Amino acid sequence: MHIVLIGGLWLDGTAWDAVVPELTRLGHTPVAVTLPGQGTGDASATLEDQVAAVIAAVDAAPEGAVVVGHSAACSLAWLAADARPEKVASVVFIGGFPEEDGATYADFFEPVDGLMEFPGWEKFEGPDSDDMDDELKARFLSEAHGVPVGVTRGVVHLRDERRFALPSVLVCPEFSPDQAKEWIDGGDTPELAKIEHLELVDIDSGHWPMFTQPARLARLLADAAPSAG
Repeated sequence: MHIVLIGGLWLDGTAWDAVVPELTRLGHTPVAVTLPGQGTGDASATLEDQVAAVIAAVDAAPEGAVVVGHSAACSLAWLAADARPEKVASVVFIGGFPEEDGATYADFFEPVDGLMEFPGWEKFEGPDSDDMDDELKARFLSEAHGVPVGVTRGVVHLRDERRFALPSVLVCPEFSPDQAKEWIDGGDTPELAKIEHLELVDIDSGHWPMFTQPARLARLLADAAPSAG
């Protein structure tokens, strides 16, 4: 099964470098997407450009794909599921929740010269980054890409309710499945609340398990593939 991997803000396709060989070893075909504007040098990229890149990766899968979104890119995974419900076998959300129709994608920090840069580790102290040592944090910073405002301030458009019938998994890193269930039941994540088959799974990591728990994350992603049973 093709497994399409979409990193969150500031990440390019290399964020999955430690996960890809594990998924290959488990018998799957991982496809790590480098999004327009995040590693492509295109500061004019838009949310629509990023959605198109993910859909292209799904369309290239001969027998459908598992679509994996991390953090803010959970919305990108969901947008691909909305656009291609007949091609997406399942959806995996890692450490984030898809925005609903009409919401702004990820306007979290003030942009500078048209780019929303990584704001520094102070914003992510605590459970988000406690499992990352200084060397890993420094590497993350050196490889982080500012995200164009055409992406961060883009508007999410969802149209096909068949997305709610797709088997979905929420991987819970810096928060627990119990916390996620409270948020879902409390109405904080309307899209997740409407999914017919949503599994909540725990992973002992911070917000970036592709760096700190790649083997464990790969197994969870493989389990989300229909061929894994």
